[in-house]
Amino acid sequence: MTQAVILISGRGSNMQAIVEARTSLAIRAVIANRPDAAGLPWAAARGLATRCVDHRSFDSREAFDATLANAIDAHSPDYVLLAGFMRILTPEFVGRFAGRLVNIHPSLLPAFPGLHTHRRAIEAGVKLHGATVHFVTAELDHGPIIAQAAVPVLDSDTEDTLAARVLAQEHRLYPMVAGWLAAGKVTVGRDGRVRSPANSFATDALIAPREGS
Repeated sequence: MTQAVILISGRGSNMQAIVEARTSLAIRAVIANRPDAAGLPWAAARGLATRCVDHRSFDSREAFDATLANAIDAHSPDYVLLAGFMRILTPEFVGRFAGRLVNIHPSLLPAFPGLHTHRRAIEAGVKLHGATVHFVTAELDHGPIIAQAAVPVLDSDTEDTLAARVLAQEHRLYPMVAGWLAAGKVTVGRDGRVRSPANSFATDALIAPREGS
């Protein structure tokens, strides 16, 4: 059975979506970098192993990452899923889990890496925005793209309304990818491109705005 550890920093809504989807991906633990992460008691109440590795207890990013990596390895996961994990990981950490480290980002990468993606999308005047699940590389918010979901950017959108629509798609997209990972349906070719059911999956995630919206 394919196994995963999920990393969170807060409520872990994407973690919750993955757990509640009950895919064949076995979640062995949920680890947070903040002791007040609301997702930890949620996961514990559902019988999942939980742990906090508080980044504030370490003098360096490297020391934190080394301890976090050891905590992950204790569960021998096939994949490590970042679900709202708000830490920039060192190249050493990324290399340790190369090909097994997966993230979800609230934009249609490579557009808008980093923070404040919804605000930046509105300011840029783009007509489509969304979310991306991708393998993690040492370059922030880059790496082979597994799947994406898109939503229209409406003239009436605020940062909050756009964020809410994107988050709803994240909660569909990440569990879907988790199922693909469990089934061995995600591979990366020599060209660095991902082969997955995303290329043929029929979804209403891409919703064209109505005329005059």
